Amino acid sequence: MKREILSTQNKALIINLNTRIFGTLAEIGGGQEVARHFFRAGGASGTIAKTISAYDKKYSDYLYKGKAKRYVSRERLMKMLEVEFQEVMKLLYEERGEQTAFFAFANTVETLNFKKDNEGHGWLGIQFQHEPLSPSNQIILHVSLKENDTILQQNTLGILGINLIYAAYYYSNDIQLLLASLMDNLSTDRLDINMLSFDGPLFRSVDNRIISLLLVKMGYTPASVFDRYGNLQHPGDFFYKKNIMLLRGSFRPPNYVHFDMLKAGFSLFKKDVNFSVDTSLVLCEITLNNLLKSEIFDEKDYLDRVILLNEMGQNVLVSNFKEFYKVSQFICRYPVSQLRLILGANILERIFDDEYYTDLKGGILEAMGRLFSKNVKLYIYPFVDEKNRYIDSNTFSIKKQNEWLLKFLKENEKIIDIPNIKKQWLHIKSDDIICCIRHGSDEWKSMVPVFISKRIEERKLFGCG
Repeated sequence: MKREILSTQNKALIINLNTRIFGTLAEIGGGQEVARHFFRAGGASGTIAKTISAYDKKYSDYLYKGKAKRYVSRERLMKMLEVEFQEVMKLLYEERGEQTAFFAFANTVETLNFKKDNEGHGWLGIQFQHEPLSPSNQIILHVSLKENDTILQQNTLGILGINLIYAAYYYSNDIQLLLASLMDNLSTDRLDINMLSFDGPLFRSVDNRIISLLLVKMGYTPASVFDRYGNLQHPGDFFYKKNIMLLRGSFRPPNYVHFDMLKAGFSLFKKDVNFSVDTSLVLCEITLNNLLKSEIFDEKDYLDRVILLNEMGQNVLVSNFKEFYKVSQFICRYPVSQLRLILGANILERIFDDEYYTDLKGGILEAMGRLFSKNVKLYIYPFVDEKNRYIDSNTFSIKKQNEWLLKFLKENEKIIDIPNIKKQWLHIKSDDIICCIRHGSDEWKSMVPVFISKRIEERKLFGCG
């Protein structure tokens, strides 16, 4: 059944006329756009106990109990929600707590500056009681603002804020519907929702890792990031001034080839960048691009792979990127120090194939320009072809007219072969492992580390058992 999409004004009016909902709005950095919608809809006195916009840092520190390292951050948003919700409960609970579901909405945002040389982004959240006398719940999200005009960005924030408050009270029993409603009267041309988390008893059954996957699947964001412990991370914070090494793969399941690509690649990485533990980061990327073409989307399969990679001690990037240059562009939009991408020589064949870039006006040259920014290199891992030939960056198949481009990149050390690899593992293929598992053959166990094979058997992953 098709859902009716209400206008922003109608949503604000419905909330205003709901005598059970009452709370505060605290908005910093993007105007008081959410409050404006409530006031313009009419009846706002039935919803709003207070609005506030503490732009001055000293006022903000005073109101929210201490200095912030960054004022547009999750930490500041959480403090805003904590202080505002406690205040409304302290002042009004005794008087009207049995009849009222209280809330505190907050955002802290950086819109475009006068020079337009910054990136608009912000944190939004709501802490709320779904019913009177019930414990509170939280919904937190981060957005990147794409519009090239401050007024447009402010308008987008106002619509999104109303969508969030409305969804918290009217769609919280249906997460899929809640997610869809966040983009009501908006589009992904205007913003990315690149992080979203739910907390509280109302969302006890919600797995935030699945939510991050759905954001990528629905096109709300091009990628989501998990640290090695399975926690969601904002890329801007996680990548900040880091040397990054990334390995793309299906990891279905992680096998000895993946281990060797990471180990041998990391040995090269440490020599190639100004390495230290604190300033370096290794990522395993799973792309959903192929999955998105399928009518069947297996959430469990995704989680199985993320969990296995986390248990290997790996950070994970989940993306919808098909082309490698889009991976490079996504990571390099943040202030990273160096980026190294590990890929097989068989993938290098595709990168140097003009047919993959017919959608770019500049063709393969434009693609290479996007891929190889000043701080990006490719580490090439060899493979064995169907004729048992050893293929690396010197012997892979390439069109003659593109050989000069390969030579240029190799001579400038933008493409480097990974040394000291385990040649005895080059025959391992993920498809062969899955085939053995599904047909009950134990041959696959020799292709993966022991602890991975134990996890697969214990959890009956990938059709095992």
